[in-house]
Amino acid sequence: MSNKTPARSSDQVLPDPDSPAVTTTDGAEADAEAAALKRAKAETIGRYVAMFFMPLVMVSMMISGYLGTMHAPAPHDMPVAVSGSAPQAQAFADALEAADPDAVDVLLVGSDEEARGLVLDREVSGAVHVADGAATVYTASSAGASQSSTVTGMLAPQVLAQGLTLETEDLAPLPTSDPAGLGAMFLATALVMAGYLPFSVTLSNSPELLRFRRAIPLLAGWAALVAALVWTVTGPLLGVVQGHTPEVLGIAWLGVFSVGAVQLLLTRFLGPMAVIAAMLLLTVLGMPASNMSMSVYTMPEFFTVLHGFLPLPAVGEALRSVLYFDGSGVGSHLLVLVVGAVVALVLTLVFDARKRRRNPDAGPPPVTVPSLHGGPRPATRRWRYAALLFFPLAMVTMMISVMLGAMSSPMPRDMPVAVVGATVDQAQDAVDGLDRSMPGLFDLRAVGSADEARTQVRDRTVSAAFVLPSAERPSATLVTNQAAGASAKQVVTAVFGQVAAGQQLDLETDDVAPLSTTDTMGSVSMYLAMGWVLSGFMIIIVGANAAPSSRPLRRLVPIVAGWAVFMSAVLWLIAGPITGSVSGHFWPLWGTGIVAIFCVAMFSAVLERLFGMLAVVPAVGILMLVGVPASGGGLSIYMEPEVFRVLHEILPMPAAVEAIRSILYFGGDTVGAHLTTFGIWGAVSLALVVVIDRFKPLRTGSVPHEPDADEPEPVKELALV
Repeated sequence: MSNKTPARSSDQVLPDPDSPAVTTTDGAEADAEAAALKRAKAETIGRYVAMFFMPLVMVSMMISGYLGTMHAPAPHDMPVAVSGSAPQAQAFADALEAADPDAVDVLLVGSDEEARGLVLDREVSGAVHVADGAATVYTASSAGASQSSTVTGMLAPQVLAQGLTLETEDLAPLPTSDPAGLGAMFLATALVMAGYLPFSVTLSNSPELLRFRRAIPLLAGWAALVAALVWTVTGPLLGVVQGHTPEVLGIAWLGVFSVGAVQLLLTRFLGPMAVIAAMLLLTVLGMPASNMSMSVYTMPEFFTVLHGFLPLPAVGEALRSVLYFDGSGVGSHLLVLVVGAVVALVLTLVFDARKRRRNPDAGPPPVTVPSLHGGPRPATRRWRYAALLFFPLAMVTMMISVMLGAMSSPMPRDMPVAVVGATVDQAQDAVDGLDRSMPGLFDLRAVGSADEARTQVRDRTVSAAFVLPSAERPSATLVTNQAAGASAKQVVTAVFGQVAAGQQLDLETDDVAPLSTTDTMGSVSMYLAMGWVLSGFMIIIVGANAAPSSRPLRRLVPIVAGWAVFMSAVLWLIAGPITGSVSGHFWPLWGTGIVAIFCVAMFSAVLERLFGMLAVVPAVGILMLVGVPASGGGLSIYMEPEVFRVLHEILPMPAAVEAIRSILYFGGDTVGAHLTTFGIWGAVSLALVVVIDRFKPLRTGSVPHEPDADEPEPVKELALV
């Protein structure tokens, strides 16, 4: 019997590692591993590029558009009708054109009635009828309050220069329920947002809903829901829109459906980047072209062309027609929406058909945002779709309720004004009399010295000062501060002008800080502040989904710090050399912007840790929809509900607006206080992030995507099949 024992499997002779077969196998594995590492590295780089690219493009695009068009609006080719006796009318028209040939487009008409009709039909922005040594200027504030004031500002000096008696008549005054004419503007803005926002999120979370046969009925139902919502908020709840219920509901439905149809088409062509295209068309270009907040004839000429076919102008002008002009001219605007919807749907069908022919077996787009709340993907479609519905519904509700509720009835409420007399007792007597005649409008404060009152106006303790006449100065003086708030100056000038006229006093004005020629509306501080806030917010929201590996605090802090340094410089370049809105002030604006962006980002990180992508709702609500009215950037906080005066001292957006104003016009006198506000927000937010990370597991990779428990087999195509 042999003494040899059979070798166990573990004792088998291993192949020679130097043999050709082994070398080939190991080499293939090494190549595969290297290729996988290369792909992973490329994906990581791509994710970080997206993290910075999308916020950069979106913020730069929006702020460039707003600052470039609205920092110093001036009339160009504004259509104005002139009527009256032939010699006088012709002479007035010639003088008007000679004064500024580029500002007006004068149309001579045969009669006063024809001129009035053109104004009411919005064929012209205003008209003037010259006869018997007088000139009547016709406007229609319901066609745009800013347009009416612009027309009057152009025509009144010419009337007076020719020795004519000036009369004015508003042919279509705004209703008492909407004295600022903001109802149509905010309605249109909310409806357009409701049209493009849902599909942008749906593509990343639930692409199966974008199949044509499923998307269209869903869009129709969504449009009906939003129409009912905005009507309920603006009508029964806020009382801004009164009457015209069927027309408002119909326009609202058509507006949402039309914009949604266009956005559905854009998602087919551009995928996730469709949101950038939507912002460009609907917001960056749409708002200046809308003719809603400012006359389109004060925007660059390009926007008068866009006014004829973009959705936001069509929705806004259609609502304006039915709310203020009994539906006159509404047909052309509705036609824009109908044609836009039909063309978009037809092109979507064509795109889907071509895609099916090219690749019949193509699968659905990948789910890139499996969960909107940042945790595991919901187990059932019911909860996933509920989150999808909540997101745009909350955004639209906040937009139409908070913004319109804050700004729909702009009237002074306890606006602080100093009253100066020869003595404090004389000033107090005047205060008592004025309080009785206009109770609740102003917080009048007796001051014994004009110099003291002027100091209070300059340091923004009071909005204005009314200096009574004295032996040394026989006329009254109104001291204002336009740079601290153009709307406040307009109000006090109008009211105290009437007070002086009622007492038969001459009134002089003294503005301690007039606005610059590159910031004639006082809006530069608000738009630049919006850029800071949006930069801080978006780097967190986009980064958490595009590059989740950036979320750990040790990575996030240096990333956000570098981003703040970069974006603060970019926004200064936009405000300065690119749009010409700001001259100089680089170092203080850059430094303050860095602090603002970083601290807003830390606050956004807290919300993102808690709510995932749904953090957009509270972040936009707090930082923008509440922050803008509380900032005093567009409307004085003394012309809004009292709660916004409290928020003015707390929120980041007001701190940003006031810091920029201080830098641009007041030598940086209050910047330290506003930096303290940012610092508190940043420090508290950073501490909260540390606490949250200790108790809640931090996701640093993509959310796992498991098919829903009740989800059918994946569809093969996002098409009509």
